[in-house]
Amino acid sequence: MTVPGKISFLLVAALALALSLACSRRVPAEPFPASNEVAGWAKIGETRTFSAAELWSYVDGDAERYVKAGVQSTSTADYKFKDQFDAAIDIYTMSSTAGARTILDSEPAAETKTVAIGDSARMHSASLVFCKGQHLVRMVAYRTSPETQPALQELGREIERRLR
Repeated sequence: MTVPGKISFLLVAALALALSLACSRRVPAEPFPASNEVAGWAKIGETRTFSAAELWSYVDGDAERYVKAGVQSTSTADYKFKDQFDAAIDIYTMSSTAGARTILDSEPAAETKTVAIGDSARMHSASLVFCKGQHLVRMVAYRTSPETQPALQELGREIERRLR
């Protein structure tokens, strides 16, 4: 290999390594926190992932709305908060930020409050939905208590931090 060829090879290799490191910092390997990474929350079972083509098997009757908005995949995990209530957390990865926003904006805003999580968020009595870039995160608790909303917000902030 000639000297210019070696220099070109080294430059390409260095660029590939730099891009790899930059990408690994932006996208977490696991957006779902493990048990006790957020106080009081325990992850139950494994994360399940559905492609756009198989989303109907998870979101029966509503999958088409997500597909039209550009969903690429959906990951879901179950949690328990201090043995008080269970919650399901869904992360919809869309093809664009506009797709995530389309789904959030299509949902009823009555009886919700805005909270400072992600790019935009709505808090219901037992659920939190927010956009973060091309992700739509839906968190649903199966029982309400005085701790439900603060607990969902705390878990939501950690998920938001992991979504880059």
